[in-house]
Amino acid sequence: MASRVDALYFFLIGITTFFSVLIAVLVAVFAVKYRRRHDDEIGARIHGGFWLEIAWTVIPLLITLVIFGWSTSIFFSFTRPPDETLNIYVVGKQWMWKFQHLDGQREIDELHVPVGRAVKLIMTSEDVIHDVYVPAFRVKADVLPGRYTHLWFQATKAGTYKLFCAEYCGTKHSGMIGQVVVMEPHDYEAWLQGGAGDGSLAAAGEKLFSELACNTCHRPDNAGRGPVLQNLFGKTVELASGEKVVVDESYIRESILSPATKVVAGYQPIMPTFTGQVSEESLLQLIEYVKSLGVPAPAAKEASAHEAQLGEHASAPAGEARK
Repeated sequence: MASRVDALYFFLIGITTFFSVLIAVLVAVFAVKYRRRHDDEIGARIHGGFWLEIAWTVIPLLITLVIFGWSTSIFFSFTRPPDETLNIYVVGKQWMWKFQHLDGQREIDELHVPVGRAVKLIMTSEDVIHDVYVPAFRVKADVLPGRYTHLWFQATKAGTYKLFCAEYCGTKHSGMIGQVVVMEPHDYEAWLQGGAGDGSLAAAGEKLFSELACNTCHRPDNAGRGPVLQNLFGKTVELASGEKVVVDESYIRESILSPATKVVAGYQPIMPTFTGQVSEESLLQLIEYVKSLGVPAPAAKEASAHEAQLGEHASAPAGEARK
């Protein structure tokens, strides 16, 4: 995105420079051409020019429309990540950045990503408002407590790039810095294999899901007291109030911490709140587990059903948990 942002920026600089020079030159020319040559000289009465008025109305309008269309195109590209992205969770905390890869690797103030692949950051804060800012990628987004925001980028060159917090967040705000390490794909795979992850994020979420006894109400056979979670993420559900919402990260988070706020139609508001019982990292694990509950592939349906019956998901390898 950097080249597109830079092109628009330099276009704006060019427009500004052109009209600044034009106005300065015209001021000087008119000051000389229309100066008073003797004390009793009186200027002629001018009633304006139709085409001149049309010109200085239409030309700025066309320029602003070009700027609007160009910037809107870039904005939509920023806010609509590709369908296939490498998802990484980010938690901002005074005064550090915590990154959680889906394979289980955790990082603090350092983020490893592969070159040439779209990376989507799913971000939240544990305390105050922060802001992820990577100047080299021309990307910046607020990180807010109590909700999830998104940011995506695709690095085109391997290297190490500075990461800043661009929102004043307390006395050590200036020290809340980090770096994004962009690696060649084979180097990134080697880094993943050498990480000290304790299983995938979804596997950890599945274990926590069982420990919190969520599986007693959210069953896959429609016999539970809560909605079926299989293949639910990304769908639109109808609430008891009649409104419809999309099941995304923020909705799942709210359903865990404030379950009575948005109750799915056909169910009673009997789910207890887990506020204070689960950390931000635990919320991310539960969210990723719910996201992983899609329709299993045909070849894996029988094995997945058998694992669910035995209750052995928590001990399954990371690769199987992702399936």
